[in-house]
Amino acid sequence: MPAASSISVLVVDDQMTIRSLVRSGLQQLGFTQIEEAADGEAGLKALITRPTNLVITDFNMPRLDGLGLLRAIRAHPPISKIGVIMLTGRADKELVQRAVQFGVNNYLVKPFTVATLKEKIESVTGALT
Repeated sequence: MPAASSISVLVVDDQMTIRSLVRSGLQQLGFTQIEEAADGEAGLKALITRPTNLVITDFNMPRLDGLGLLRAIRAHPPISKIGVIMLTGRADKELVQRAVQFGVNNYLVKPFTVATLKEKIESVTGALT
C-alpha cells in the first residue's frame, strides 16, 4: 500500500480550473508531489524530463490531446509503465474503448468527487495509506 505522499502525479488539462480541482482533490487525499501541464505536449515534455508515477490527463486539449499523450507515453520505454487516468466530460463508449486500446489504466468522468478520484487512483496504484 503506497502512501499518497510518496506518489508523484502529473495533472494535464488545458483548463486551469480543472487542474485546480484535481490538485485540490489530490491534496485532500494526501498527495504532495503534484505537477501540472496545460496541454499534452507540455505534459509529455515534463514526463520525459521528470518521470512521474501517475498521470491524470484530460481527453480534449489543444496541441496534443489525451489520447495522443497516452500513445506517446506507451510508445516511449522509459515512461511506458506510468499509470494513466483519462479525465473526460464525455463518457462515450467509443472514447473509452480507444483509450483502453491505447493502454489507459482508468478513466474519470467530470464532474467528479474526491471519493471517485480516490477510487480511480487506487485501481491503478493499489490502496492508499
